[in-house]
Amino acid sequence: MKSNEIKSKTVPIWEKYMLTVDEAVQYFGIGEKKIRMLIAENINTNYCFTVQIGNKSLINRQKFENFLNQTTSL
Repeated sequence: MKSNEIKSKTVPIWEKYMLTVDEAVQYFGIGEKKIRMLIAENINTNYCFTVQIGNKSLINRQKFENFLNQTTSL
């Protein structure tokens, strides 16, 4: 496979396992500040749905969906 063929095969957001904050904003329709606040509040809890890679936060899409389903208000 050529490198330009690999680049053209992008995975849709709804099929990704981990999302960046920007992708999560698009997918869930929640503001960036609110998502970053939820990450900070839940970093060391049982509801932790992120992986930190340096300064970058990756959100586990399924865990975040479950978190949102259990949350009554944001």
